[in-house]
Amino acid sequence: MTSERLFFAIGSFSAFIAVAAGAFGAHGLRSRITPDLLAVFEVAVRYQMFHALALLACAWACTKWPGTLVTTAGWLFVAGTVVFSGSLYVLSLTGVRWLGAITPIGGLALLAGWLCLAIAAIRS
Repeated sequence: MTSERLFFAIGSFSAFIAVAAGAFGAHGLRSRITPDLLAVFEVAVRYQMFHALALLACAWACTKWPGTLVTTAGWLFVAGTVVFSGSLYVLSLTGVRWLGAITPIGGLALLAGWLCLAIAAIRS
């Protein structure tokens, strides 16, 4: 499978999960977890959706500026979403606070992905 098709598929699936998680948070969690943990869950959903869209942009960018930087950006968005949003989902659902310590690693991956995508655009 080509990078553009793979990133488009992963981005679409990630957006699907973000919409489902958002609905779950709004309807299933509101009465079950504290407002501060619900806010954490909502941040996870928001960043997952933003970076699902970023993966769609990477799929498009693979067709315009093929190369290592765009592919690296896509994989950084995938890894960053898993670590950033994933750790926040688990933290909000379990209350295990130490998971918040790994969230910034996911954030750094997301930042690096955006930087790679910007450099790819500038260099093309």
